[in-house]
Formats: sequence, C-alpha cells, structure tokens
Amino acid sequence: MEQDIKVSVICCAYNHGTYIKEALEGFVKQKTNFAFEVLVHDDASTDNTAEIIREYEEKYPDIIKAVYQKENQYSKGVKVAKTFLFPIVKGKYISPCEGDDYWTDPLKLQKQYDFMEANPEYSLCACSTVWLNMQTNKSEKRCMITESREISLEEIILEKNGRIFQYGTVFAKADIFMNRPDWAYAFPAGDYALAIYSAFSGKVYMLSDTMAVYRNHAKGSWTSRMDNLEYRNKTINS
Repeated sequence: MEQDIKVSVICCAYNHGTYIKEALEGFVKQKTNFAFEVLVHDDASTDNTAEIIREYEEKYPDIIKAVYQKENQYSKGVKVAKTFLFPIVKGKYISPCEGDDYWTDPLKLQKQYDFMEANPEYSLCACSTVWLNMQTNKSEKRCMITESREISLEEIILEKNGRIFQYGTVFAKADIFMNRPDWAYAFPAGDYALAIYSAFSGKVYMLSDTMAVYRNHAKGSWTSRMDNLEYRNKTINS
C-alpha cells in the first residue's frame, strides 16, 4: 500500500553538479515520522547534474522522483516548478530547496511539520539560515533570528530588504504555495512574493534553529543586485 505523503520537497536544478549531491543528501537524511517525497527537476543541465540525480533516484526510489528535460525550459520562459512539479505534488505541505543550497539538520522537516500541524492558522514556517558568500567563502549573519517567533507582513516587506528568511527554509501549505496569484509569479523576486502572499493568507512563523545553507553567488545573482539600493527600491516598488 502506498504511503500517505505529507510533505513534498521540490528541488529545481541546472548545472549544479558541484553542489547537487549536498542538496540530495540533506533530503534523504531527513528523519520523520511521516512519509515525504522529493521531486527534482533537472532543466537539461550540460554538466553531470542529471547523472548525480539519477544515482540518488535509483538508490532512493521511494523518496526521489525526478523530471529530466532534454531542452532548457527556463530559457523559454516556462515556469518550471509550476509546470512540471506542482502537478505531481502529493503532500499537504511543500518545502523547496534549490539544487545549489542544502539542509544541515536531519530534523528540519519534522520540526516544521510538527509546528504547522499544531498551529493550523499559520501558512508558512521558515527557519534561520547560514548565508555563505561564495566570493569570500565566509558565512554571513543574514536570515537569522535568536528566538523563534511570528514574522509580520511589515517585517517581510521592510526589514532586511526582503531577506527576513531564505527560500530554502520555507515549509508551506501546499495549496498556498501552488496557488499563488499571477502577480506573485510576475514579481522579480519569486521567493519574496511567496513570503508576502503567505503573510496575506495566514500567519508566518520562523524557527531560530539554523537548519540550512544558502549559497550567495557572485556578481549578477539576484542577491547581489538587491544589494544595490536603486535596484532594490525599484524591485520593491514595482
């Protein structure tokens, strides 16, 4: 009998051969008292990303289900997760993590699941993150809080330039995650829009536990552009 999936982890990868193994290890090492699935999308990577994903898919067939593209979909303007992963989601909750980020706590999913089950008025639960600057190879104190607490809409919009928490730490109700309005997808920063919409749809909570690592890539990334005051103001006010 097929297990009742409670959480769907979604992971989008493209040329993440250097990093994807850490992401997959973080998924399969999760210790839970519920069934979860990991839905991975490889967008026609030109390196060994797909090969590594296949290895894990073969080793953990009950957990990892992968979608492999022959042509890059993102470059065609396709909303990858919405188009290819959302239709096969089975979980009550969704927890995303990009292929170049990873989780460090094997109890991440369990802690967030327990909170959300006990507090149904919340639409999203995040956690603290190690923000790794890939230019300096040093960690930075961003997306961290000292005490677990509710996060207000005002904080999400105004504090830390939209960086109150990081996308790879999100644990959200699947219906809210997948049914975001069109404006959320048109927004320059999708994870920022998700945080705002979640706060509109219910309450948002953040655990102080540091359970993930976000790799802040170099010049040209969204995070580096958001460090520019002019660009950030244009983005937030658009």
